[in-house]
Amino acid sequence: MSQLLRGLPEGLVFVLSAPAGTGKTTLVRMLQKEFSCVITESISYTTRKIRPQEIAGRDYHFVSVDEFKKMIAQDDFIEHAIVFGSYYGTSRKFLESQRKSGKHVFLVIDTQGALQLQEKLDAIFIFLSPPSMDILKERLYARKTEDEHVIQERLLAAKREMKQIPFYDYHIVNDQLDTAYQILRSIVIAEEHRVRS
Repeated sequence: MSQLLRGLPEGLVFVLSAPAGTGKTTLVRMLQKEFSCVITESISYTTRKIRPQEIAGRDYHFVSVDEFKKMIAQDDFIEHAIVFGSYYGTSRKFLESQRKSGKHVFLVIDTQGALQLQEKLDAIFIFLSPPSMDILKERLYARKTEDEHVIQERLLAAKREMKQIPFYDYHIVNDQLDTAYQILRSIVIAEEHRVRS
């Protein structure tokens, strides 16, 4: 384990939001690889269909709408939202157990969920944006996971999401992946050593 992260008696929570195709999952997995003993990612629950190359339990917990609604009724989620017609939610139990074990938990969630959490959770909020809408458009087409209609929806949503940047603690522009990673890494290290809240 890198000596830069020392771990705390109770882990921190980092909320990372970004438009689809910006690289948020890639960056969090880079952090997990370097700091595997200290950092974990909360795997969201969703009702959307699994995509090619995705693995259930690694990328998302895929459940039915009925299962998801049952979990809402049981207060299993610390936040949940409907995004592009599908439900997404963060497990309250997972978050609390990981924090108590001293791990820093990354929640990779949309702006709806993040704004819900600002009222109920002490967390560090980070927004990741693309260098431009044109580059985001190129990245979405390059992924080849959605059709034209969905890509246009995602681009419109990205414009709405980026209006929420002022509500976040940090803003990273992912122009170069390595640079964005070093900034994200520095934020985590600095927050772990913060004295004053």
